[in-house]
Parts: sequence; C-alpha cells; structure tokens
Amino acid sequence: MTDTKLSRRNLAAVAAGGALVAGMVGASASPAAAYQGNMERATSALYEALASLRESTPNKGGHRERAMQLVQQAIAETQAGIAFAVEHGGGGAQ
Repeated sequence: MTDTKLSRRNLAAVAAGGALVAGMVGASASPAAAYQGNMERATSALYEALASLRESTPNKGGHRERAMQLVQQAIAETQAGIAFAVEHGGGGAQ
C-alpha cells in the first residue's frame, strides 16, 4: 500500500512539474500557438496509464515493467512534440 501511495505522490509531482514546464513554454508563445489540446489530453491519458500499471501486481513476466518504460517514453515523446509545435508556431488542437 505504501508503494502505491508513493507512486501516486511521485506521479502527481511529475505531472505538476510537467504542467509547470508546459506553462512556462506556453508563456513565451501566443495562446493559439501554445495550445496543444489533443497532445495535452494524450499526455494526461499516458500518466493515467502509467499510474494503473504501477498499481497492478508485478507478476507479469517483465511485461508490466516494459510497458511502464514504453509509456514513460511515450510521455517524453508527446511532451517533446508539444514543445516542438510551440517553438515552431504549431497551434490548434494538434
């Protein structure tokens, strides 16, 4: 139970940090260029998936751990895509 609470706490801290960074990146661009609605929703869904994987039992033959790594990679790629779009004037619900 402690691991789950710790994981949730860590996840919340990471999500808050990501939101702060996204807000700082968006502050330098116009509001239309900064908003990446679909990408931001995808990031949120990925964080939820990661939390679910962390809460699941670990006896999955290493597949759970690999899935967590891949979701973390997907989060990083999605955040990089948002940053790229903001830097290059990509706007809308991309």
